[in-house]
Amino acid sequence: MTEVRLPQDKLDLADWRRRVGDLYRLSGPDALERFRRGRDELFRSHPQSPLAPQARQGFPGLRYFDPDPTAKLRCRLEPGEPGAPLEIDTGGEDGVITFRRAGRLAFSFKGQPCTLTVFSLVGYAGGLFLPFRDATSGTETYGGGRYLFDTVKNTDGLSLEFHAGSPDVVIDFNFAYNPSCAYDARWVCPLAPRENWLAVPVRAGEKVFA
Repeated sequence: MTEVRLPQDKLDLADWRRRVGDLYRLSGPDALERFRRGRDELFRSHPQSPLAPQARQGFPGLRYFDPDPTAKLRCRLEPGEPGAPLEIDTGGEDGVITFRRAGRLAFSFKGQPCTLTVFSLVGYAGGLFLPFRDATSGTETYGGGRYLFDTVKNTDGLSLEFHAGSPDVVIDFNFAYNPSCAYDARWVCPLAPRENWLAVPVRAGEKVFA
């Protein structure tokens, strides 16, 4: 039988996702600090880093807002209007990606009522995905918005807390992060639809990449 060998980049990508997932399983009072240090090291040295090779040379680390305890919020995943599937054209090899609305999070932040739609990628293991923009987008943070969690890619353990059988969840904007396209033009990413544009500034999580 002929041996079938996986291309190295596939193994590297699997390793990247595993290591990222490990960061989201940190615990303790210094979890956020350790998370940020670990993420910087992955960006600096991992072959699947979204940074271009030249940008990794002398990479000083990502830029973040100071930790904000008020950006950790308890809310509930409620049924939302299903509507038509949301189709996002990535403009790249992935083509058009189709999402369905899995539900809606309603909460108050900085005294303002907010809602965010949680999406589920059609045909992709039923994962939950939450992209958003806010009043800092385009100035203090990436103009295309940020992600709060993507369960298929293991970026959720600290930003989304929940228990089976309960719709109550805790979200933490201190772990909001940039999509890969914020770091290099070779990446193409699904961005937040207008229904997930918040009027309130969310000064928590990752800042714009410099």
